Amino acid sequence: MAGQTGSDLDALDDGALMVLFANGDPGAARLLTERLLPRAFRHAARVLGDRAEAEDLAQEAMLRLWKAAADWRTDGTAKPATWLHKVVANLAIDRLRRSGRSVELGDDDFADATPSVEAQMQDGARASALDQALRTLPERQRQAVVLRHIEGLSNPEIAEILEIGVEAVESLTARGKRALKAALEGQKEALGYGT
Repeated sequence: MAGQTGSDLDALDDGALMVLFANGDPGAARLLTERLLPRAFRHAARVLGDRAEAEDLAQEAMLRLWKAAADWRTDGTAKPATWLHKVVANLAIDRLRRSGRSVELGDDDFADATPSVEAQMQDGARASALDQALRTLPERQRQAVVLRHIEGLSNPEIAEILEIGVEAVESLTARGKRALKAALEGQKEALGYGT
């Protein structure tokens, strides 16, 4: 099957791209990978705290997505991104439980690149403090906070991923935000947020 052009594909949503991929369109697979793999990696890295393991997990999740393509329905019941986040969440939980280890992130793994060295150092310190505070949250709160406030997913999407109700998501994220605020409260000035 001949693939569609990039501009034709760019206009399609992820569900339509899944159907095209299932029908043999390599351009659809390429575009879905560009759209979804970075999100899956960021989610896995924030939860697992290990870049190499997060890469493996994100690739495993994408492989599962490709296997599901043949049966993908475009009736609006599930979005590929939501489905993928659900797989990442479950795989990450499984790995954390099997390993019994705590989450550790490097100081510069997620620091934003900025022009000045001082800004880079401050961003690195903020990312490190956030990662350290995230490690103190219970597993489900950490997942909910990462999906909502770092990945920017909606509460209904998170509810589907975590297989809980929207009210439970709201409760998890609210408790998680309060716990993060408490964990970071004494560091405001050091992180450049002092008054």
